[in-house]
Amino acid sequence: MIRIGCSGWNYRHWQGLFYPEGLPVKRWFAHYAAHFDTVEINASFYRLPTAETFAKWRDQAPPGFCYAVKAPRFITHMRKLKDCEPGMAEFLTRARHLQPALGPILYQLPPRWHFDRERLQSFLASLPKDLTHVFEFREPSWLADEVLALLDEADVGFCAHDFPGLATQRAATGPVAYVRFHGSSGKYWGRYPDDALSEWADWMREQEAAGRTVWAYFNNDIHGHAIEDAMALKRLV
Repeated sequence: MIRIGCSGWNYRHWQGLFYPEGLPVKRWFAHYAAHFDTVEINASFYRLPTAETFAKWRDQAPPGFCYAVKAPRFITHMRKLKDCEPGMAEFLTRARHLQPALGPILYQLPPRWHFDRERLQSFLASLPKDLTHVFEFREPSWLADEVLALLDEADVGFCAHDFPGLATQRAATGPVAYVRFHGSSGKYWGRYPDDALSEWADWMREQEAAGRTVWAYFNNDIHGHAIEDAMALKRLV
């Protein structure tokens, strides 16, 4: 299965570009879900939503729709994966209210934090096996074969991305392939040319053929580029 969507749906600057003028905000998600079968929740990175909010998101999703959820920065940036068991337990307990619409959990690690094998292994060992986990790295020392091997051994996914100044290798680990498109021209903006998307489409089909579920999200929300690119990639796939 290949799922393609955007990193969020609640963008006011999409009104008139994607959401019809006059469409009430409360109907934006339904409009989004009529075009895509997945979305990435980034709000959870900044503030942990309540269990009721997760349940509301679950109830608004049409059958077969799935959310990817970004882990709170308390876990990844403040605690840096250490001594965060209570926070992790609370986060996952709440996030499970999305089931059966719960997809991968995304852990975006901070810049300027170098590879720590012991801490990564310990954290990976603590992750519940019934959920899908994916790691996005923003520091070069993590983009190494050793890290990919650790993730693969733990059945945890690697997030390939093109964040400006730190594009990763095109790789996948564990049971999933996960891609984040952050913008072709700068941070969160810039359309992707068709030939670039076509190469990604070929790679995604290869990953699917290898037995992986593929998740791809466009984060270039400025000017509604994410919507256009996600639709273009869906057509190519």
